[in-house]
Amino acid sequence: MSPRSAGRKRPKLVERLLVKPGSSVHLGDADASDTFGHDKSTAEAATASDLERLTSLQERIRAEGQRAVLIVLQGIDTAGKDGTIRHVMQAFNPQGCRVTSFDIPTALEARHDHLWRIHAAVPGKGEVGIFNRSQYESVLVVRVHELVPEATWRRYYDEINEFEAILANAGTTVLKFFLHISRAEQLDRLKARYDDPTKQWKFQAGDLAERARWDDYMAAYQEALSRCSTDTAPWYRIPSDHKWFRNLAIGEIVADRFEALHPAYPKVDLPKDLLLR
Repeated sequence: MSPRSAGRKRPKLVERLLVKPGSSVHLGDADASDTFGHDKSTAEAATASDLERLTSLQERIRAEGQRAVLIVLQGIDTAGKDGTIRHVMQAFNPQGCRVTSFDIPTALEARHDHLWRIHAAVPGKGEVGIFNRSQYESVLVVRVHELVPEATWRRYYDEINEFEAILANAGTTVLKFFLHISRAEQLDRLKARYDDPTKQWKFQAGDLAERARWDDYMAAYQEALSRCSTDTAPWYRIPSDHKWFRNLAIGEIVADRFEALHPAYPKVDLPKDLLLR
């Protein structure tokens, strides 16, 4: 029995990892190392199968040119956003895919509303966009570091939901992934960066200061997932202590959601008497 056929006996991860709209998320009760019965020995083949599906599905979305897909990746430092892009999103043809990373707003961006720079980066029809961090920085970093008054960032939840509804109404499928790692796993990954000369460039002293705010960040993520998982733009909580499961889960969910769009190559009327030489 193949890994894929064996996996069909379980409820699909697109259902199991969905943050149900209207539900209240409690990350302290969620296991960041859970693999939902999947095994590392078969994960590589299953993930490869999903990446093949994604390559074909993206090509059809690009050929249709009628809709867009936005994939949002959020997670605390070392959660695996870059790794997900490297290992899962490699399935996409770069000609129809764009990755945007959102760091500290520039002086120009800071002079506009908190969604201005986000809207400018959303994918157009026929494209797949990937956000490494996203509009949710406004209710994560901004909230934790008290960069604006609480009354302001509390207003942002509704504004983000409205923004995502606008995208959905315009034909953009929004998929949001929270890469959930444990505090112990984050420490191991920070140590690995510190000890490995090829990864030390990723390590910053500020990472430790951010780690000290762990509880504040978890509270912020809980509220963002609870208030902003909607039918039109759902959140998925991805247990990410095991990188192989993270890749398996996101690959499967994205492929299943792409497939549900039923993308098809457009029909082209060609001259019947065209002679190609």
